[in-house]
Amino acid sequence: MANGSPKQHQLEAKRKRLTWILGVSGLCVLFYVLGAWQHTASPTNLAQSITKVACDVSNVAGVSSNPSSESAVLDFNSHHQIQINNTDSVNEIPPCDMSYSEYTPCQDPQRGRKFDRNMLKYRERHCPTKDELLLCLIPAPPKYKTPFKWPQSRDYAWYGNIPHNELSVEKAVQNWVQVEGDRFRFPGGGTMFPRGADAYIDDISELIPLTDGSIRTAIDTGCGVASWGAYLLKRDIIAMSFAPRDTHEAQVWFALERGVPAMIGILASQRLPYPARAFDMAHCSRCLIPWHQNDGLYLIEVDRVLRPGGYWILSGPPIHWKKYWRGWERTAKDLKQEQDAIEDVAKRLCWKKVVEKGDLSVWQKPLNHIECVASRKIYKTPHICKSDNPDAAWYKDMETCITPLPEVSGSDEVAGGVVEKWPARAFAVPPRIRSGSIPGINAEKFKEDNDMWKDRVAHYKNIISPLTQGRFRNIMDMNAQLGGFAAALVKYPVWVMNVVPANSNPDTLGVIYERGFIGSYQDWCEAVSTYPRTYDLIHAGGVFSIYQDRCDITHILLEMDRILRPEGTVIFRDTVEVLVKIQTITNGMRWKSQIMDHESGPFNPEKILVAVKTYWTGEAKQKQQ
Repeated sequence: MANGSPKQHQLEAKRKRLTWILGVSGLCVLFYVLGAWQHTASPTNLAQSITKVACDVSNVAGVSSNPSSESAVLDFNSHHQIQINNTDSVNEIPPCDMSYSEYTPCQDPQRGRKFDRNMLKYRERHCPTKDELLLCLIPAPPKYKTPFKWPQSRDYAWYGNIPHNELSVEKAVQNWVQVEGDRFRFPGGGTMFPRGADAYIDDISELIPLTDGSIRTAIDTGCGVASWGAYLLKRDIIAMSFAPRDTHEAQVWFALERGVPAMIGILASQRLPYPARAFDMAHCSRCLIPWHQNDGLYLIEVDRVLRPGGYWILSGPPIHWKKYWRGWERTAKDLKQEQDAIEDVAKRLCWKKVVEKGDLSVWQKPLNHIECVASRKIYKTPHICKSDNPDAAWYKDMETCITPLPEVSGSDEVAGGVVEKWPARAFAVPPRIRSGSIPGINAEKFKEDNDMWKDRVAHYKNIISPLTQGRFRNIMDMNAQLGGFAAALVKYPVWVMNVVPANSNPDTLGVIYERGFIGSYQDWCEAVSTYPRTYDLIHAGGVFSIYQDRCDITHILLEMDRILRPEGTVIFRDTVEVLVKIQTITNGMRWKSQIMDHESGPFNPEKILVAVKTYWTGEAKQKQQ
């Protein structure tokens, strides 16, 4: 072949390109190796990097500092050149005045007084405006101590943690709470259960099945110190207890201090922050809610959150009025009219009265709405709601119409699907996923999610020692998704408040309840409906990527600090850039923290930041000053 042939030129050109590619690749590899060698952290440099982020790894309470651990501290400063992580730029956030020690931003009594008292609207959520937000750390009271461990905490709490003895005086005869030296004792009493919550629950168990696993989730309206919920736990029933911040000072706070699930809340004008068909059982024991007023509005809301076939239990006025009317300081006629009105509302909601025995009355919601729709020819009100999202519950006004149940093909079919009995329910595919109601989630992805969380919790056990030592009781998952974190913790003596950010798409809180867990909707640009220092562990997976463009993440972190107990732990999962921003802020909040690799290894772009809130009190700060 001639030298000038086109083919020969093509071969030479290919050889040149290949030589050029190999040369460049070789240089890239050489410079990568040199760069990696230059930035490999020696013990001295590692110590410097730890100092730079104001975190002594060996002193981070509850975080494993085992040198053999694969999750070493990562030094991002040299590589990313992010000046925000320099200690020179750390802004120390000061403590608030001690008068804010019990501050509940969205249920502040002083702010509430400005709002309408009709239907108790002034006791609903009224959050501070942007100008009213505090930029300080809520201090613990001077004598604050680590709460008792569960199950001892069910019966005892330190007086110094919640220095309020009003209920021990006001409810002395009813045995809500007693002061014994430096601690409170909770005998388990209640207004309608003088023999104690345990005996009261046994009475309920004779009327409906509480022990076969068919009832798992419950809601207690007007819960007091939540003794009903506390004693249900040993029967594997978890109750969402709520009550307003009112004259019964600190009742919900006592519940959470005891390690019992609870929230500040009220039935007033807005829906409760839970999805439709969430609870297997609802309860009111002299909760003082006017069930028969406002066209049955409050009972209609209970109907919305009850699962098909769920029970509503009522004790106290007006039940058994013939025996108690003199003690209740009301006329027999008035009490009879109230009970007749409640019975009428329940009938219009298509509920069946199961039994009335002694101080207890029990109604049951139908399995579906086939007969209920037909009965609208007789009962014109309340009508069936139209074109409404039954799960919408964040600042959503209640309506005097019945929330429709999913359609069924037969009168014996459970609307929305049957849930398994507990404990199988925790890992069985929830009906909302089986039916395809959650876009993008099927049975296979549900199983994968469970497996992923099993691995994650196993990893957390290695890096957070208190998880296996019983130090954690109250846990919050700020972005619960399918509830996999709660499911992976089911064998531990903990409970999880599963939070689904408001207006999430898809909305998965209904799935969490179908699994037998509890939770709430929440907009993380606002404060949570709880008291300060009520959670031991907070999990924040991807929360700050969601909210960093919606509101100032400093205020989200300050809210987390408010609800976190001293020496409590936070687990953040996010990108490196987001975690570095978070760590920069928390360095000025008296938190100690360390960034770690993802459980799958260093090549995963998602990292883990474990932070611990240090112990300090308002008094200690004042002495320091």
